[in-house]
Amino acid sequence: MGRPFPVRPASVASMSTIRFLRTFVAVADHGSFAAAAGHVALTQAAVSLQMRALEDELRRELFDRSGRMVALNAEGRELLPRARRLLALYDEMRASPERPEAMSGSVALGAVVSVMGGLSHVVAGMKRTYPALDVRLVGAKSIDLAAQVEAGQLDAALLVEGPGRLPGTLRWSVLYQEPLVAIVAAGSDGADAADARTALARQPFLRFDRAQRTGMLVERALRRAHLPVREFLELNSIEALVELVRQRVGVTVVPQLNRARWHEEEGLRVLPLDTGGRPLMRTVGMLERRDHARRHITEAIRTACAELFGAPGHG
Repeated sequence: MGRPFPVRPASVASMSTIRFLRTFVAVADHGSFAAAAGHVALTQAAVSLQMRALEDELRRELFDRSGRMVALNAEGRELLPRARRLLALYDEMRASPERPEAMSGSVALGAVVSVMGGLSHVVAGMKRTYPALDVRLVGAKSIDLAAQVEAGQLDAALLVEGPGRLPGTLRWSVLYQEPLVAIVAAGSDGADAADARTALARQPFLRFDRAQRTGMLVERALRRAHLPVREFLELNSIEALVELVRQRVGVTVVPQLNRARWHEEEGLRVLPLDTGGRPLMRTVGMLERRDHARRHITEAIRTACAELFGAPGHG
């Protein structure tokens, strides 16, 4: 059974709720009371007391304290996206009326691994220019990031475009496109061919995870080009697959990453895929909720990323 929750005076509760919710989100983001303490300028004991007070105020337990580590329980996980939205709205209300577009407050952004380096570079530069800007970055797969944006857990995410139409609550902006190519070790069997067909037929195939959007795109390209492969292994990391190619384990088909310099490596050959006269492209863009309170910040980040990646524009 849960512990009893005392009734607290409404005036006291209302003064502390926002502060407690900020601490609650920090605990969720950093994984423990101790890790969150430094980010909210409190001691670990004060964080623990605040979370007890928040649970009393909401009359529900938010953490599983049964083990050595404290973790969000089902009630806490359900509260988290609503807490983020409430804090974003509160920060927007506190913004100076003369500066509605102030580059300050908290923003949660996600990105796939292949984009995270560039996004981190952009965000670090913006934070130097706007010290009051607090950007939290989350790395995950495109499918998971899209779900988090739709649920309100993220304000926006840089991810691979998926099939189907978007819900009306979401907005998609194209950043750039990457052609699918075959990567093969120089001097290996089939590496001197004009395209990927010979290498794919002669070497073990290192496949990108078919459960992910990029893997689905690779599978579509292989089918369209009628390219048989010798299945060997399946991973969900582009860089890991290319590293295995460097080690002469096999051949892979992946997007030609925007900032990769595989063409310049003596040990690699980048071969085109013959898919009916035109390359099959992977599209990367920003997905965001139309109604979130920090649209001017995510738009500034999108614009800076477009400049960094040399994108043709957005939709």
